[in-house]
Amino acid sequence: MAEICKYYGKCGGCTSQHIPYKTQLINKKNLLASLLKIKNSEIDLFSANEFNYRNRMDFVFHEKGLGFREKDTPNQILDIDQCIIAEQQINSLLIELRDFFKEVDHFDFKTYKGTFKYAVIRTPKSDSSISFVLNSDSFRIEQAIKKIKHFSKNTTAKKVLVAYTPSNSELSISKEILVIKGSKFLKENILNKNFVYSSQGFFQNNSKLLEEMHSYCNSLLKQYPTQEAHLLDLYGGVGTFGIINSNLFKQVFTVENNTECTESAELNTKNNNCKNIKAITLDAAKINKLNLEKIKPLFVILDPPRSGMHQKTINHLNQLLPEVIIYISCNPQQLGKDIPRFRKYKIKSVALFDFFPQTFHSEVIAELVKI
Repeated sequence: MAEICKYYGKCGGCTSQHIPYKTQLINKKNLLASLLKIKNSEIDLFSANEFNYRNRMDFVFHEKGLGFREKDTPNQILDIDQCIIAEQQINSLLIELRDFFKEVDHFDFKTYKGTFKYAVIRTPKSDSSISFVLNSDSFRIEQAIKKIKHFSKNTTAKKVLVAYTPSNSELSISKEILVIKGSKFLKENILNKNFVYSSQGFFQNNSKLLEEMHSYCNSLLKQYPTQEAHLLDLYGGVGTFGIINSNLFKQVFTVENNTECTESAELNTKNNNCKNIKAITLDAAKINKLNLEKIKPLFVILDPPRSGMHQKTINHLNQLLPEVIIYISCNPQQLGKDIPRFRKYKIKSVALFDFFPQTFHSEVIAELVKI
């Protein structure tokens, strides 16, 4: 068993470091089997690095430097000099931050006073960024930006940004940003496809398993005759699933309710020379507006948030009756609740991807076919 992090038990992040990693994986498979009412042996398991896997970490500024919220007292910040589940590049950038920002006007989440809230570090395979989240209500913004500009000339991070949030917000992302160095976009390559996404947006934080998950999903779709079929990529984000699988289908619709993500999907579609993709900004609960009833055969990829899907979305899909539904879930409990609501479908295959070692979280792909 690997040595437990010196902050474990105090930090509010990891929850499972006291459990041997092989046991963690067994526990996750057993839980998923129970939730989906299938045999443990029916679940394919994919795992990679036990540590040093996360390519995004949100560090909190405090009087001693940078750290994470404490486990039982989230308003208290635990000083951190490294994180063993973060990629090594993140820990290197953390050292740069701690050396440069030894004394700053840090934000106090109890009094709502101060300027520097977070330093959000992201390190996808071929890129890196640091977003400084500042209190937009502070009177010391100008001084803070001057210091950040000085830092940007010395850091090895390719991109440096400032994001503004009000004093009563605990968010570490913002639509209101200032680019200090580079651009607001990050780059990632998945299965020889190039993607850009906003430094303020969502993207999977385990690059190694992300590629394996996409390869697995692609292999599922290759089992079927799809050349004359259509693909609905629902909760499509910046278009990754739609673009990676576009060569298998006649036409692809990638649907996302976030306008900025849809704009990135359009750019990614163009950059990857995909001629058969249409990126649409639309809430998943309103997919009836797409008038897909006459489009046959139809395949669907779902990648909803942790809360799962609105009942209207499931009702529309039950009416469309796609040939295959591939449900990608970051919440196995919600997946267990949602699958029975697809009344005319059964589980054909299930795979568990351990995106989040040392925690109870995981990603799951369930392949659903018509009964």
